[in-house]
Amino acid sequence: MIRIPALCFAACLAVVPTFAFAEAPVITAAKAVRSGMGWKISVTLKHPDQGWDHFADGWEVRDMAGNRLGLRELAHPHGHNKSFTRSLSSVMIPDGVRKVQIRARCSGDGWGAQVYVLTLE
Repeated sequence: MIRIPALCFAACLAVVPTFAFAEAPVITAAKAVRSGMGWKISVTLKHPDQGWDHFADGWEVRDMAGNRLGLRELAHPHGHNKSFTRSLSSVMIPDGVRKVQIRARCSGDGWGAQVYVLTLE
């Protein structure tokens, strides 16, 4: 009888890492277009959303020194591992800046390690 609980425990341990350590959101593309006095930044993300408890919930634009220039919050899951694009308008980027950094975040694991560098044209 001891074997059954031990097997159940081992089976549970084998499954836990799959749910506890989901992948970070991946930025697959980004573009910037001048819009009035600012910029419209569009970012394409891919993330294995697991529902309302764990999904890609935002991305930010930073200058190369790490100062935040804009934050796009995402309010709902977008489907398991489906790519999607969302934009942020009126991002004020100082004159002379030619590159910005973009980082993505998920509700379960926080900010991902990927830093996407976008060249402004």
